[in-house]
Amino acid sequence: MSPNPRLIRIPMLTVIACLALALAAAPSSAAGRSCTPPKYPGAGYFTGKIRATNVGCAYAKRFVVAYYRCRTSSGRRPTGRCTSRVLGFKCTERRGESSAVEINARVTCNRGTQRIVHTYQQNIE
Repeated sequence: MSPNPRLIRIPMLTVIACLALALAAAPSSAAGRSCTPPKYPGAGYFTGKIRATNVGCAYAKRFVVAYYRCRTSSGRRPTGRCTSRVLGFKCTERRGESSAVEINARVTCNRGTQRIVHTYQQNIE
């Protein structure tokens, strides 16, 4: 005597539905975390939290300082831009409403599935 396909299908669909709900309710491991920025190394400040995806906060803090050093290492200090990779990350910087006395920017850096986003205000002395 073979089992009734309907009796097998209903519990199987119930299990699949429960798994789908559990996965949807679970927080995503790829979701970014919000990290408190370190002390700004120059004249200015980080204007918000650091957004780190697939990267720990301690690493993200070290990274934003390394990015600052790359950006200010050129002869156009402190208005320079970082054109090379920083710790293997490729970065894009978008400068917003800047003036003759300050730079406001948002920096997005990616390395594979890792992402670090931070904003800063650099005072021009």
